[in-house]
Amino acid sequence: MASWVLSECGLKPLPQFWPRPRTGIINPSKPTFLYTNRTLTDLKRLPFDKFSRGCFRERNWGLKVSAPYRVASLDGEEDNKVIGFNGVGEDEETEFDPGSPPPFKLSDIRTAIPKHCWVKDPWKSMSYVVRDVAVVFGLAAAAAYFNNWVVWPLYWAAQGTMFWALFVLGHDCGHGSFSNNNKLNSVVGHILHSSILVPYHGWRISHRTHHQNHGHVENDESWHPLPEKIYKSLDGITKMLRFTVPFPMLAYPIYLWSRSPGKSGSHFDPNSDLFVPSERKDVITSTLCWTAMAALLVGLSFVMGPVQLLKLYGVPYVGFVMWLDLVTYLHHHGHEDKLPWYRGKEWSYLRGGLTTIDRDYGWINNIHHDIGTHVIHHLFPQIPHYHLIEATEAARPVFGKYYREPKKSGPLPFHLIGILIRSMRKDHYVSDTGDVVYYQTDPQHGGSSSE
Repeated sequence: MASWVLSECGLKPLPQFWPRPRTGIINPSKPTFLYTNRTLTDLKRLPFDKFSRGCFRERNWGLKVSAPYRVASLDGEEDNKVIGFNGVGEDEETEFDPGSPPPFKLSDIRTAIPKHCWVKDPWKSMSYVVRDVAVVFGLAAAAAYFNNWVVWPLYWAAQGTMFWALFVLGHDCGHGSFSNNNKLNSVVGHILHSSILVPYHGWRISHRTHHQNHGHVENDESWHPLPEKIYKSLDGITKMLRFTVPFPMLAYPIYLWSRSPGKSGSHFDPNSDLFVPSERKDVITSTLCWTAMAALLVGLSFVMGPVQLLKLYGVPYVGFVMWLDLVTYLHHHGHEDKLPWYRGKEWSYLRGGLTTIDRDYGWINNIHHDIGTHVIHHLFPQIPHYHLIEATEAARPVFGKYYREPKKSGPLPFHLIGILIRSMRKDHYVSDTGDVVYYQTDPQHGGSSSE
């Protein structure tokens, strides 16, 4: 249309100086401009002030747009192919950048989630506690009754998984998604976590720090990447223990006592850097509960013998630790596409949360309370676990390509073992500089830098 008017007047169109967005494909041989999907008739119906603000106000495309909405040529021919929104419907030649700022806000995701998904039902939450505790005692009684080496390995695998399920319910107490009653959350959380030797408040507070800083290189608390300088300062034995399976899957008790490399403090020490002075009383309470459970186990070893206690409690505890480390690691590592970590002004709560990964655990999904549905949980930890799947489905149209479909699991998630091993061989450290960084590989440890 514009070309027709100009040609009728005997004028040539002026050269264009439209700003280019930072991402998306524009053909330089074909002058283009950005516009919405509205027709000319629709534009006539718009108030002029809104139209002028939308077209002529200077925009920071680099921060707010991941791809041009649509492209049209000067000669009036419309290109009907939508390049994409939220990473959905992009041109095949457009490479999605997971490190680019998303074109949606946290409030957009929150609005998409049905209101009932935010409702906490303490009776329903307690029913899961009763179920899991009954299964734990039932498994222990059955193993002690049969007491043979055909049953014991099956018991260890099942009971270790149930210890992990108890942890997840206590984890919900720590987030406040168990109920709206803080006292109930604290009592149930202490009982569940102390029974598996986890200091409830100490862990709750550090886990809160993890959620508040997810995806941040320095400030994240759980399985955060090592900067290159710290990585290269580690001795060979430490590197082997950290990056060679199964050793990293036994790290949780060490983390509780001394945190991760490059950080100091203890979940049992009320004066640790993890806590502020107002939280010291809570930490002391949890440490005392942990000590009481440890004393109970010592007493039981005298009653039933250390070997029987090892079979009934010790080996399942190791299984629980391996479950915890496996799940928490793979929620932040191991995707087939490298995912970003952030620093400085590039980090935000939303961008950090979008780097988390959902995982499918097959039959285990229900047993460990759908903790594999992790992206929505990280962004909105107050949502009860029994609403996570529905909330995720409702939010997926908003996420677009920022949501990564989990690989379908068989009845048991054996496929995750291969993903874990590959990640340990490749994801070693990140650059000491830069606000958007990706894992790099140490060619002297398990792989080549080109992987």
